[in-house]
Amino acid sequence: MNIYLDNAASTPLDPEVFAHMTPFFCEQIGNPSSTHAHGRNLRNLIEQARKTIATHIGANPREIYFTSGGTEADNMAIVGAVQAYPITHIISTVIEHHAVTHTIEHLEAEGKIKAVWLPLDHKGNIDLDDLRSALQQAPKALVSLMHANNEIGTLHDIHAIGEICKEHDALFHSDTVQTMGTLRYDLSSLSIDFLAASAHKFYGPKGVGFLYIRKGVKISSLILGGSQERNMRPGTENIPGILGMAYAFDKCYKNLDHKNKHLWSLKTYMKEQLELRLPGVTFNGETEPGKSNPTVLNVAMPCNEADCMLLFNLDIHGISVSGGSACNSGANLGSHVLRGIGAPRNALMNSIRFSFGMPNTKEEIDITIGKLQEIVKQPVI
Repeated sequence: MNIYLDNAASTPLDPEVFAHMTPFFCEQIGNPSSTHAHGRNLRNLIEQARKTIATHIGANPREIYFTSGGTEADNMAIVGAVQAYPITHIISTVIEHHAVTHTIEHLEAEGKIKAVWLPLDHKGNIDLDDLRSALQQAPKALVSLMHANNEIGTLHDIHAIGEICKEHDALFHSDTVQTMGTLRYDLSSLSIDFLAASAHKFYGPKGVGFLYIRKGVKISSLILGGSQERNMRPGTENIPGILGMAYAFDKCYKNLDHKNKHLWSLKTYMKEQLELRLPGVTFNGETEPGKSNPTVLNVAMPCNEADCMLLFNLDIHGISVSGGSACNSGANLGSHVLRGIGAPRNALMNSIRFSFGMPNTKEEIDITIGKLQEIVKQPVI
């Protein structure tokens, strides 16, 4: 039996989404920039997809720009804003996704901005007073804070952050890759200037995402070429990807209450069973509703990694999990997120990120915990 508990890295493509995409690989031909009937048809479908996404998050369709995924969307927002505005500082945290932290570090190395890294508590939370203080000292700022951390699940209060940014006339960018399609958004009531998302985190295809840019905010394009995406993202559009993303997005939001009930039941059950069956287990980040994302549970196991080889042993038993972000899987220093929140050495070396999706079941969690008991040599209860 193969068990997939790494949905934060990528959710499986929904078969209905794939079926919706299939005609656009071979049957529905043409370039959406062409003026003939084939092109016009595809252009209309792209705009319908844009409207679908915008409607679910309280945005105007003209505020949605299609990208190749979350990393491009983050880069487009951050680099584009620095190019277009007199930004002197970027305020963020060291536990952001590397699409954000590496971009900030690159801009700082080029002498274009100064990075300000906010302190974090041991659960990955910021103090809003620290943000206010940073903005008072750096008035020409871009604030970049993700909604939910991709490794520990801790949520930032993006409503409160947005209001603080608005008070200080700062731009606010949020990487919402882990929460888009899982949490509700009404951008008409949020003070957010940029918001990044990726389709393969909500059962859509890989290689496509979107960036929300609030009306009135103007940034520079990262790519030079044609006039696609209203001159913001040149290049012929990924028709199957865009339409598949919109279909997946629509399905997620139409079934959101059911989805979240299922995800929270899995997360709560696994946490309770781990505490019961593996004495000494602890959890990294926030784990409660309102403070954490329902998809992620980061667990520090009560064993020595050198003896347990947790990820390896789970893998050979057909159980797919991760030690953190898939984008950083080659690192040998432990998770940058766990280091960023000051996790102890044993947690750095012995933590597993379990991340849940709609296909997962409580039976799979029972099997996984049973294997963990064998690996860490705990008695089976």
